[in-house]
Amino acid sequence: MGLEKCGLNLNHNHKELQAHGTAGFPCAAYLGQYTDKPEQVIPWHWHEELEIAYVKNGTIKLKIPTKTYFLEKGDCIMINSNILHYAIAAPQCELESLVFHPTLITGNNISAFAEKYLSPLIEKTSFDGYLFKRDYAEKEINHFISAFHAAASDVSGFEFIIRENLSQICFYLYQQFEQEIITGEAGLNQDNFRIRKMLDYIHSHFSEAVMVSEIAKAADIGERECMRCFQRTIHISPIQYLLKYRIMQGADILLKSPSESISEVSAFCGFDSPSNFSKIFKRFYHCTPREYKNSHKKQGGL
Repeated sequence: MGLEKCGLNLNHNHKELQAHGTAGFPCAAYLGQYTDKPEQVIPWHWHEELEIAYVKNGTIKLKIPTKTYFLEKGDCIMINSNILHYAIAAPQCELESLVFHPTLITGNNISAFAEKYLSPLIEKTSFDGYLFKRDYAEKEINHFISAFHAAASDVSGFEFIIRENLSQICFYLYQQFEQEIITGEAGLNQDNFRIRKMLDYIHSHFSEAVMVSEIAKAADIGERECMRCFQRTIHISPIQYLLKYRIMQGADILLKSPSESISEVSAFCGFDSPSNFSKIFKRFYHCTPREYKNSHKKQGGL
């Protein structure tokens, strides 16, 4: 199996397009090394697969709507299907992860594994993320380590080892949320769905003159509730997120299309002037757009 190269391939709604594994074995293993530099932030994104990540070294701050986790060396976290998430090293981190489709465990959508266990866990509980701390979840973390080692070393029968260990983790999670499943008392927080709709709108229209009222309308809520939802979930205002997203898109263009002028990049990203673009860019990246482009040329980043 081996390890895959880290890197996000996102559509305009920040849904990840990259296939994780194959149709026959829908699971992929990743090893990434990160710092807290802006260009190494893992941006808000989501995918249909479940993801489990383990901090091999360092520390990292991981966010999902309504929750923030601080993971230290030896900690592990599971993120549910279709949940937005974001991460930044604090200040550096080596991260191992497995991204897998639920059918890796269930086989198909009508099996007992799907109907009795995994589908109710994914769809009908408050499970959005679950933290396994090294001081009380050693057994579950060791299941991940065994699965990841099998994937990385490409041992004979790695498929059985990975599936068995991930199944053990999924069953443990089912047990933690079993009461919710039986009673039907809880489901995913409504903010999870609202914020994804609003971020989708921003990602699709960032180059336009976006108004808060338009962002709110995307989730069928008022402007005040839109502001409160952003603060509850990702802890910044809609306009602050829009500016940050525009700047990140601008930085990406500067590296991928070096022939584009600063003025052209500025206009494409929705800024009214190159000077305003440069001012806000420097606030995020601590250098001007031109300095950013030139520094990556010297590092062989183009």
